[in-house]
Parts: sequence; structure tokens; C-alpha cells
Amino acid sequence: MPHLACFTAYDIRGRLGLDLDPAIARRIGRAFAEVMQARRVVIGRDCRVSSQALADATVAGLMEAGVEVLDLGLCGTEEMYFATTHFAADGGIAVTASHNPMDYNGMKLVRAGSAPISAATGLDAIRALAESGAFAPMRPGGLVCGAEGARAAYVRQVLAFIDPAALHPMTILVNAGNGAAGPTFDAIADALAALGAPLRFVRMQHEPDGNFPNGIPNPLLAQNRPVTGQAVRAAGADMGIAWDGDFDRCFFFDHEGRFIDGEYIVGLLAAAFLAKTPGATIVHDPRVVLNTRNVIARAGGRAVQARTGHAFIKQALRDHDAVYGGEMSAHHYFRDFVHCDSGMIPWLLVAELMSHPAAPLAGLAPLADLVGAMRADFPSSGEINFTLADPAAAMARVSAVFAPQAMARDDMDGLSLSFPDWRFNLRTSNTEPVLRLNVESRGCPDLVTRRVADIRVVILAG
Repeated sequence: MPHLACFTAYDIRGRLGLDLDPAIARRIGRAFAEVMQARRVVIGRDCRVSSQALADATVAGLMEAGVEVLDLGLCGTEEMYFATTHFAADGGIAVTASHNPMDYNGMKLVRAGSAPISAATGLDAIRALAESGAFAPMRPGGLVCGAEGARAAYVRQVLAFIDPAALHPMTILVNAGNGAAGPTFDAIADALAALGAPLRFVRMQHEPDGNFPNGIPNPLLAQNRPVTGQAVRAAGADMGIAWDGDFDRCFFFDHEGRFIDGEYIVGLLAAAFLAKTPGATIVHDPRVVLNTRNVIARAGGRAVQARTGHAFIKQALRDHDAVYGGEMSAHHYFRDFVHCDSGMIPWLLVAELMSHPAAPLAGLAPLADLVGAMRADFPSSGEINFTLADPAAAMARVSAVFAPQAMARDDMDGLSLSFPDWRFNLRTSNTEPVLRLNVESRGCPDLVTRRVADIRVVILAG
């Protein structure tokens, strides 16, 4: 078999019928089992029309290698992460393309202990074996069975992050985007109701539908946000939540329907954990950092920076025994959730914070007030993308112009330069000819606007 283009740096993603099909999925399943030396593997899938066939083919490949397969069926990626450790499996696979276009699908993979798989820890070996087809002889004993009690155990673990009895009455609008979130959310909501939590939920686009009649769920895109914001206002909700397709990311809206940028949610959750675990370590990515570092310092915590991307953040959580890690892109990682990301735990924590007038950040119940000082003190540009013929040359131009004036330079992930009143990070995409720019300042939104304009001129000068 020729080179498999569906393998990326940390997962599998490709166009259906070109990069990925059931025959390829079967080979990947067989290779995964052999490379991981797996005897038990958890598998789940999102609601895309193609996901069932790809999951079935992956299961077939696993069974050819003699694996016991625990099939979660329709679920979120985070449920696979949890179940892999919960069932002491040797690995886990989620068939999902998350927020990619309709003609894509893919897989997210973990090792035993729900640890991420990178090129160095097995992904390159899986690709090489799937390409060559030089498999060991088929092993007897392969079987597939349900994962009894998986969702109930997951719900218990998620709810362990909060005190349901402390929740105050509130209305929360939830937008599942016709992705996989609906059934899992309902299980959490039912458990909360059984515990007496006085929460009222307004559901929209709640039924999983792999045809995505309302478009691919990706609230990170600004054009996808107004429908949720308008629904929050119409429902008179205290907060709005929206998820991507496999709900490993969640996005927040305040009671006026305004979108809350991800870096402020990172700050809010960092404060929540430091209130529960004084002196704890918090991991953050390098793109937008001023507010996060300020929150951590004020709360007496320890900040650790890690490269952008789930594999780096998860490893940093393990290396530093960090209680929480957050990315501005709405990925939130938790030590006590098998060091993995969850799209359900964050909204529970925020609801708990809103219920406590003595919360660590001034404590006003409305979400807008909880993040208001952060927005004012550390305004940011949001991520701005530039599609270029030569991103490396543009990066070099920006470095040449701005680095000599900088107080500090950080090359951990792209180019980060710090100045007395502002800072920026400029990094290249791993998959396309794109530069991604984030600019932030200390209390001056006009400065952010001016510096974005200055950097834009240099980027586009070529």
C-alpha cells in the first residue's frame, strides 16, 4: 500500500475515499494492536455518517490481532479517554473528524493509561506497519463486546469535580450542534437532577445527526457563534454552552449572548482550581498568556508553559503533576480526568463558580462579571490567520523588525516577543501554509489594534 496521507503528527485525519476508507481503517486497527501489543482496546465513534463503517472496519482489524474490543458506540472522544483507563485497556480509538468538513473523517488514539500517541511513541510505527501490511499471523480470540457501565462511570467522574449541592438555580442553554454531545449531556443532566441540582437546561440542535443540517459544529469560527448567542438571549439564559462535533472542546457565552474568548475561560478555571488546591501547578499554552499568568500569580499557583497541542499539554500535566491545563482554543485538561481534555467538566466548574458569591475573582455571579476584569486588564486580538506562499519568510521578516526592540523572546512555539505593555505570538500551522497571530496588551485595546496593524504590514510585505 502506498504512503498513508491520513496520518498527521498526533492523530489520523483525511478525506473519505481518498485518504481514508474502511480498508485503510482495518489495516490501521490491525497495526495499532500489534504496535501497542494490545489485548484489550476501547473504541468509540462520533455521529458522522461514515463513522460507523470506519469503526466496524477498525474493530475487524483489531479482532484479527486477537484483541478484546470494548465498543462504546456513539460517544465523545473524552469518553474513550476515560474508558481506556477505567477498563485498564491497552489503548483506545475514537473514530472522529471533530470539526473538519463533511468529506473528512479520522481517528484519535491513546495508549494504556490514556497517554497520547505521537510519532515517537508509536504513531510512526503504526503508519509504517499499516502501509507495509507485514502483519503477524492472525491471532485467535478476537471478540467485540459492549462496555457495560462505561457512561455511568464517566458521569460519576465528571461530577466529582464539583459539589452539586452548591449549585444555585440557573438556566443554561446548550447547543450540541447535532454532534455527539447530546446523549452524554443528557446523562449528566439526569444525574444532576437526581442529586437535586436546580439547573434548567434549554437544548438546541441536540439530536446527533451526521448530516449536520445546521453546519459542522465548530464554535471557534466567529460566523458560527451568533446562533448560540441569539438563543441565549431568547431563552433568558444565565449562560450558553456550545460544543464541537466530538465535544472535547466547549465554548461559553454570557447572559447577553456574548462569546467568551478561550483565554479568559483558562484564567477562570485556573482560579477555580487554585481555590480548591492552593499552590497547585497550572499548564498553559504560549499563544495568549498575560491574563492566565496574572490569575495564577495572584492565587499563589505555579504557571508552566507547554507547546500548543494536546500531546504537549498532557505530557506537561504528567511531568509537573499539574491539576489543570488550558489552551485558548477551548481545550481544557484535567489531572483527575486521566490527564485528558474534557468538554463537559469546564461548564460544570463555571456553573459552580457562578453559584458562589465569594468566588476567587470578585465573585459576582454573572459570567460576564467573572471575566469582565480579565477582558479589561488584558485585551487580546483573537487569533488572526494569514495564508501565505512562504510563511517562513514572513516569520523571518517579523523577527527582524520586532525582535531587536523586545524585552524577551520565546521560541518554544513559534515566535513570542514581549514588550513593556504588550506581547505577541506568531506561529506556523502544522498542516497548511498559514501563519497564526495573537496580540495582547496590558489594559489597552487600542494598542492591540495598532500592533496588529503594524505586524500585518510586515507579514504581507513579501
